[in-house]
Amino acid sequence: MRFIIIFLCGFFLLNKSFAETEKTIYEKIDLFSEVLNEINKEYVEEINQNDVMDAAINGVLQSLDPYSAYMNPEMFKEMQTETSGKFGGLGIEVGMEHGVVKVISPIDNTPASKAGVKAGDYIVKINDIQVQGKSLTEAVELMRGPVGSDIEITVRRRGVKKAIVFTITREIIEITSVKAKYIDRGIGYLRLTSFNENSGDQIKNKIIEFNKKKDLRGYILDLRNNPGGLLSQAIRISDFFLENGEIVSTKSRKKTENRRWFAKKGDLIKGKPLIVLTNYGSASASEIVAGALKDHKRAIIVGEHSYGKGSVQSIIPLKNKGAIRLTISKYYLPSGESISDVGVAPDIEIEEASEGFVINTDTDNQLNFVIKLLNG
Repeated sequence: MRFIIIFLCGFFLLNKSFAETEKTIYEKIDLFSEVLNEINKEYVEEINQNDVMDAAINGVLQSLDPYSAYMNPEMFKEMQTETSGKFGGLGIEVGMEHGVVKVISPIDNTPASKAGVKAGDYIVKINDIQVQGKSLTEAVELMRGPVGSDIEITVRRRGVKKAIVFTITREIIEITSVKAKYIDRGIGYLRLTSFNENSGDQIKNKIIEFNKKKDLRGYILDLRNNPGGLLSQAIRISDFFLENGEIVSTKSRKKTENRRWFAKKGDLIKGKPLIVLTNYGSASASEIVAGALKDHKRAIIVGEHSYGKGSVQSIIPLKNKGAIRLTISKYYLPSGESISDVGVAPDIEIEEASEGFVINTDTDNQLNFVIKLLNG
């Protein structure tokens, strides 16, 4: 009898707590409706209620972390185009940091990278509009425009006292995620600029091609200014270079959804030396690959600290044909470490040489160093 009374009391308290929480939520919804109604009636200028609602939804998501966001139907459609490899814009991946829009990475051979925008730049003004205080979605919308039109962005860069102003012409961005070349004296160079749905196949085909070279000595995997992409491709590409062992694990709020991924037997480059190049623009999926290969001592990491984005976002479609990008888990390297806000540290640290530095050219001191390293 005593057990039944205790159980019933506990059940009553749980239900009471749930009821009170539910009541509070509905009160907040009523409050929001009241505020929206007052804005609609009294605000100094006429408002677009759809835009206000979109901003409110996005505000909820961005209060969680810098990477969760709302995409209206138009933005969701454009995002789907981006992951397939072709879209219009400037060619930069951006995020939020302490309320400021931050460049995660410029994409190779795009208007932004050609203009000189760098990973870590803070965008403070778009044309004549101050970005401070705006949501990431609002900032991205300001950067959108017709192909061929100009946009002026003002950035702040660490170590540079004055703001830097770039005038950039919007273009159709075509992403070739893999660029490869065979360097004299037997080095296979693989540059991966993003992890899209074709990246794994492209990397594998190039490895098969280079493996036929009789003088092949080793490989360079260049992940600099690669902002990430599809987790599945990061796992697959890591697996190309490993014989066994864990690649990455993810931990969610629900323990039942925690996952671990392991390498299958078969190193595609058959144990040949591998060097991975990283910089501050190497983020997310790039860090999974670099971190896994480093932890298994399968590769030497050269260059600069990576970005430090250690969370996994899921794209959840909505009834209105829009979607939300929601952080659902954090990922951990084989060592058990999270790279959130820390990044993957290089084994050999080499900074970019100068302002004239351009990846994969004669001015690329990091690549030149790695070539010498492989050649002994």
